[in-house]
Formats: sequence, structure tokens, C-alpha cells
Amino acid sequence: MRFRKRLAALVLPAVLCISLLAGCAKDGEGVALSVCVGPEPQTLDPIYAREITDQTVLTHLYENLMRVVSDGSGGTTVVSGMAKSVDTEKNHDGTVTYTFRLRSAKWSDGRAVRASDFVYAWRRLADPASGSPYASLLSIVSGYQEARAAGDMDLLQVSAKNDSTLVVVLDGYYDWFLTQVCTAPATMPLRQDVVLRLKDAGIRAAGEGEKPAPWWNDPKLLVTNGPFCVAEADTDALRLTVNDRYYGDQPGPRELTFRFAANAEEAWTLYDSKTVDAVWPLPQTRMQELAADEGWTAIPTLGTYSAVFNCGDGIFGDPLVREALQLAIDRNALVETAGVTARPAEGLVPPGVPENEEGDFRTVGGALLDNDPETYGERRDRARELLSEAGYDSGSDLGELEYLYEDKDSNGLTAQALCQQWRDVLGVHVTPRGVTEQELWAALRSGSYTVAGVELTGNGNDAECFLSTWTSHDPDNVARYENSAYDTLMAIIANAPDGTARMGCLHDAEDLLISDYILAPLYTSGTAWEVRDTLTGAFRDARGWFGFSNVITRTA
Repeated sequence: MRFRKRLAALVLPAVLCISLLAGCAKDGEGVALSVCVGPEPQTLDPIYAREITDQTVLTHLYENLMRVVSDGSGGTTVVSGMAKSVDTEKNHDGTVTYTFRLRSAKWSDGRAVRASDFVYAWRRLADPASGSPYASLLSIVSGYQEARAAGDMDLLQVSAKNDSTLVVVLDGYYDWFLTQVCTAPATMPLRQDVVLRLKDAGIRAAGEGEKPAPWWNDPKLLVTNGPFCVAEADTDALRLTVNDRYYGDQPGPRELTFRFAANAEEAWTLYDSKTVDAVWPLPQTRMQELAADEGWTAIPTLGTYSAVFNCGDGIFGDPLVREALQLAIDRNALVETAGVTARPAEGLVPPGVPENEEGDFRTVGGALLDNDPETYGERRDRARELLSEAGYDSGSDLGELEYLYEDKDSNGLTAQALCQQWRDVLGVHVTPRGVTEQELWAALRSGSYTVAGVELTGNGNDAECFLSTWTSHDPDNVARYENSAYDTLMAIIANAPDGTARMGCLHDAEDLLISDYILAPLYTSGTAWEVRDTLTGAFRDARGWFGFSNVITRTA
């Protein structure tokens, strides 16, 4: 994306603690901070922002119902944002009503933030005409499927009772609604009048036969409700200054500059030269240096790279064939192709997804996949037996198969190694083919593939976000998996207010999914970032984006 210039009291104690940690500075008294968290933004439209840079910038310009902040000890916590309070009520039909009462807050142009701004933004996100990759965030909202099927967003159960009261009805009780959906960049509020005005200006400014610039094209014209506004924008940097109309004190930076780098090496140069004070991603050389320290561990990323089988396909409709191909996989060998932080997958849900004080979901649930090198020979033998039981004398009887993958990073090396394993163990001829992200997902959604390598991520940092996709009628169920027992289990989870029972059911659901062999989790990865040790208050959200609003100079 090029910035063209032709378009002119939910958790009050936590909030108080954070204010004390940050100090009592007023607007404009903080540091001038410069950071690099990736390349130039591709979009500043919240419902399309997928890149870390884009999402990070947006979370500093806009504020959601809830907000993520540093907990002062290296982690994060969620506190009230635009919503000063929220009430919940379980209805007789099993739905749950959330009533948000908005604080008295203003947009950067002085107009009050209204509940209707959230209604507009959420309906726009859910609308299939928008084509947002994050629409499924709202799939737990009552009326979502009906609204999308009819193309009538009035059916989505999100409404403004009045200017200061937002009402949302969910299909069930979802632990992660407040902490994940209500903090997501994609569900940030937007002003309909601003979007339409900037769209119209773009159309009028476009030359004959020229595509209009997107409505967010000139960031200086954006009307925002977060702690910062855009002061300057070009292809190398984006400079933000404090939003004088933001409702809260701002002890953090008076000025926040995002500098852009095309790759990790360029980003590290900016950090090494002290041009920026925080940097992500780190180059492989730096990651290798960190990994050499026995006490260092990478930050888990919210995804599991997996081979997904098309269960609607004739060959992979047979679970014996799917199981045979999975048993033939040597994950320990595959991770050698995937970078220094790659680890063999132990299930679909990756490390780092929370469960309880005893550990994360993966630690508590344990490994569902056997990655023991000493038992690999037994697994290979069993794979050959299963293929025979399925009626194939040799792997070549399956015909010529194709493995699709997105052609970026180390995916090609992983694809070649995986297909070679299938050939060596089973004699199956699978040809890897790299495609663009758009081509990959077009094939997945249309079902025109047999097996594909996919980074499976959750829209939120909760195990349910990884597992709900695979219910029979979910539009993102690209495996065409159908299991009534699994559907029933996920429905129970959606209505389980007891946290312990819910987690037990989530573990059962993952076990069932893995034992049906609709996908083969291959590996998980980690990441790392660096910030000057003279600063405190920065954080990385588990979903990937960063927060710098409350960064201050560390005191002795």
C-alpha cells in the first residue's frame, strides 16, 4: 500500500493499577517513541487488516469496547475500553444478551462515540458483500448465519438501544467474547459518515477510468477514537501524535512513529542503529543467537501448520487412507525445514493458548500425536497396513495427487520433504505446488483440492476458536468434515458456563478431531521481538499485534 496524498467499570482495579504503574503524566509529557513491526501497511480498514503492522497501527488509532494492556509483569490483561460496564443475561432460549454501557468519549473531530458506531462497524464486518477474512469473529452472534444468507444485516443481533447503550445477543455463553472479539482490530468502531465521505472524495478525485483510492488512503483524514491521531504519513514512516480528545490521561508516548522495513534484516538495522526502540520480526541470525541460550524460549505463535485433507474427495473420504498418510509423517524431520523455532505439533491447538493456573491448553491436555523417533518405524509399518486395508496394494494405486501450499517462507521446503516422506513410506505420488494465498484459499473454499498445507489459526486466543471451525455447517470447514458427535460436543461447549467442564469438553473435541484424521498437524512455531531495556509498558498480544500506548521510561 502506498499512502497517496491527493486526498486531502468492568475491571476498575486493574485500570487503577496500570495507571499507577505508568505514573501520573498528562498528555504530551511522555517519550517520543519510534518502532518497527514490519513493512508498510497494506490497509488501514479494520475489517481487512491482516498484517501485524496494519493491526498494530489500528489498535493505536481506534479503541474497542475492551482493550488489551500490559499487566506489568510481561503479560497482558483486558480492561474496559469504550465500554465502562457490561451486563450479561441468559435468555430462556439459551442465548445470552450482553448490554454494554459506553463511557462518555469523543471521536477526534469532537463528536461523541455512539453505540451506532459499533453497530455499523459490526454489520459491515459480518456482511458477505464486504468479504472480510474476519467475518467469522461474529459467527457466535445470534442471526449471523441468517443475516449472511439473506444479505440483510438487520438480522444480526447487534443493536443500539440508545446512543450510550449497545446490545449484543450471542448464541450461547462464550468465555472469549469479551477478551477476544471485543478487543479485535476487526471489531473496532467506525463512523459511517466518515467512511462514506472519504469514499465519495476518492471517487471524485479519481481520473477517468482510474480505480478510486480506498477511503483510508490518506491517514491524516481518518477520524479516530483511540489515544493517537495520524500527523504525518509517507512510504517510510507513519507519525502519530496524542489525540487531545481521548477520554483518558496518556502517560505514554506524546509521539509514536512507525517506521517500515521490507524484511527482518532491514528492521534489525533500524534497531541496531538506534533509529527505532522496538523491533519485530527478528532476522534468523538473531533468532539463532537467542536459541543458543538454554534459558531462552520463543513466544508461541497462534497457529499450527497442518496438512488438511479434503474429506469430500473420493480418496480422502476414506479415513483409513487419511490415517495412513498421517502415520507416515516424520514431524521431527519436517521441523528441520521450518526454522529455528519450529517444534513438532502435538495437537491442533498450539502451545500458549491458556487453560488454567496449571498450564496452557497444550500442556494440560498433553500430546495427542506420537512424535517419538523410536516408534516411527512402527508407525510406518502400520501406515502400510492401513493402506492395504483400504484396498490399495501400493501407494501408486492412489494415482497422481497434488499438495497445494502458499509459496512463501519455508513452506516449499516443508512441502517437498512431506511429499518425499509419503513417497518413501507408502509409494504415494504427491506433487507439491506452490500458489498465492488467494489461490490457495480459493481452492480450499471451492473444494478443488485433495490435500493442502495451511497455517491454521484461531480468531482468538482460546481453544474453542481453533475447534469450532470444524463443525458440519461452518463455512470455514474446508475439510468438508461431518460428524454429528463433534457438532453436539461443540454445541455443549457453547452453552457451558462452568469453566472446568468446558475445558474438559474442549479436550474431548480436539481428541475426536485428531482421531478422525481430517488434518495432520505438522509443526508449531515461535517468535521474538526486542525493546530497549530502558523502556517499560510495551506488549505483544498473543494474536500478533503490539501495544505501545503506555510505554514510559523505566525507573531505577
